[in-house]
Parts: sequence; structure tokens; C-alpha cells
Amino acid sequence: MAEGQDDGQEKTEEPSARKLDKAREEGQILTSKEAMVFGTLAAGTLLLMMAPPLVPRITGHWAGYFRITSPETLEAVVLGHLVQALLAVIVAGLALGVPLMLVTLGIQAALGGINFAPGALGFKVKRINPLSGLKRMVSLKALVEMGKAVLKVLLLGASAAVTILLLLPQLDLLALQGLGAASGQMHAALLFVLAALLVGLAVIAVLDVMWQHHSLMKTLRMSRQEIKDENKQTEGSPEVKSRIRRLQYEASARAASQRGALDKVAQATAIITNPTHFAVALHYEPGSPGAPVVLAMGRGAIAEEILRRADAAGITRFQSPLLARALYFTGSIGAEIPDPLYSAVATVLAHVFRLEQGLAAGSAPPAPPEVDLPEDMRFDEFGKPLKGATA
Repeated sequence: MAEGQDDGQEKTEEPSARKLDKAREEGQILTSKEAMVFGTLAAGTLLLMMAPPLVPRITGHWAGYFRITSPETLEAVVLGHLVQALLAVIVAGLALGVPLMLVTLGIQAALGGINFAPGALGFKVKRINPLSGLKRMVSLKALVEMGKAVLKVLLLGASAAVTILLLLPQLDLLALQGLGAASGQMHAALLFVLAALLVGLAVIAVLDVMWQHHSLMKTLRMSRQEIKDENKQTEGSPEVKSRIRRLQYEASARAASQRGALDKVAQATAIITNPTHFAVALHYEPGSPGAPVVLAMGRGAIAEEILRRADAAGITRFQSPLLARALYFTGSIGAEIPDPLYSAVATVLAHVFRLEQGLAAGSAPPAPPEVDLPEDMRFDEFGKPLKGATA
């Protein structure tokens, strides 16, 4: 497929499965930063809702770091508290970070799948080209990103402002409440503000996913010429497919002709074998003006059937691999044998006649003759020419 080339046609066709797979290999998959921001904030809000039962224990544990029980060993106590505090921060970070990371991976898996594309890590000169950078700065994508940023600020700012205005009467009373009640009130207010922000982020995330999908599909669209080129690569060109169909038809017709000629095997004068892979049934009337005729031929199962019928009819076999293959690959059923094979076939038939006459008279059978073939009539079992082979 002529990918990356401008064929002068408008890209109006949806990307094929092969184009999508290649884009995935290059790291071009559906993703959305806004959806991930929404997911991580939602997960953080959920964790914050689960925090109140743990707050007394955490604050008590944290307050213990500021208690000095042995002033005489102040340095050792402070160092021990610092180590404990560092471990507590690491554990708290993992407790918060691992769930948020899993949520992010889950969102990406739901959108475009988790994909590691080494090809996307390669160095590309156009990425440091100043002209390409300027084009990206004034492109439609850059304008859309700026629009999303403005929409995010306006929508989230408005959501937070409205929510805080609604909570102001309750927040004014925090100074009159105890620490525990005030903390609970602040926790509830924070959750309310986060819920309002999540509504705005949900709207932004949905819009961003729709835009990212549209942008990706538009980037991967193909022209009709690209579709045709891809089909040629995956399924072959029409000329090649036509030739394959023609060869298949010829092979089918040849096999049908060979099966239809089996009934004439009983009329054969001799059977030329290879010894079992190929079998050719020949008919010749001594003294007739014409050349021997091919009554039937075949290879594999058809050759075995020819031999079976020949044995049942008492037809003489003559084993000559090269002659059997030459007759099979150059002869035609119902036609006379090819001219270059006259001498070889005449030698074989003369031997068959002498053999039959000797058997009738009760004498010893004559030795089989040497069969010589022209160089261009020597083939292997696949029909490829051989050089220097003997019968």
C-alpha cells in the first residue's frame, strides 16, 4: 500500500483493519487526557470519602513523631522519627498512587487498549523541524486544545464558584464550632466541591473522547487508490488471481478428462508406468498408418486405478519412469503421442509384442530394451525439465 504518499485523491474511505493494525503498531490509538483526569479525580474523591474513619488514627500516629520521650538521646530519637515519617509517607503514597495508576490504565484499556509501540519511540527529524513546529502551533488541533483549556477553566471555575456560594452560609459557622465538627464540615464541603468538579470534568471528558475518536479516524482515512493497493498486496492483483483461477480450471478439467477416460483402459495395447505414480495407457494397431494414441493417463490415485483396470484386463505393463512422465506432461488424452516420442514408444511397443508372442509360445521373455528420449522430453515428477537423465 502506498502509505505516506499523496496519491492526489481525497481520503474519504474508512481505514481498513490492516491500516488500523499498522497505526496501533506506530502508537496511534484512541486516548484522552481529559478522561484520565476525570477518572483519577473520581478515584481520589472516592478515597477521600473513605478517609474519615482513618483520620483519628493517622493524626494520632503523626502526632507521635513530635513527642520527645528521651531528651538525652535527642538526635537518635529525631532520626528515628524521620525514618518512620518517611516510611509512612511512602506507604501513604503507594496507597494513593497505586489505585490511581490502576484507574488510569483501566481507562486507557477501555478507550484504545494498552499498547506498547517501540516504533513510536524512534527519532524523527520532522519533530525538530521549526516549520513543522509552527504548523502544529497554528493547526486545528492546537486550536481545539486551546478551546478545551478555556472550556475547562470556565466550566470548572463556574462549578466551583457556584458550589462555594451555596456552602458559604455553612462555612461562616466554622469559627463557632469545635475542631472535630469543623473538620467534618470541611470534609463534607470539600466532597461537595469535588462532586461539582466531577460533573464538569465528565462533560469535558465525553466531548474529548468524541473529538479524539473523530480526529484519529480522520487521520487514518484512506483514498480509494490506497484501498485498491492494499487489496492487491493482501489478496493479489486481479491479473494474478485470474491466472490462478485459469490454472485451477485447467487442472479441474484435466482431472475430469482423466477420470472420464478410465473406461477405455481395457482397450489399451500397453501401459507405461513410473512405476505407480504415473500411468499412461496407449493403443496401437500394428500396420495402421497413424501413431499410437493415448487412451488414458493419470498420476496418484488415477494412475493406481488405471493399473488396477489394466491388470484386470490383462494389459501388459512397461516400467519406464522418464517415458511415462514425458507422455503425461506432453501428451493429451485421445490424441496421438508427440512426434519426439515416436522412437521410444515404438521400441516399447515392439518389446510388448515380442513379450506377448513369447509368452504365447512358452519361450523365455525377452529382456527389456533401453529407452532413449530426447533431452527436451525428460521431466521430473513435477514436470520440470531434466538434463542428462536416463530411462
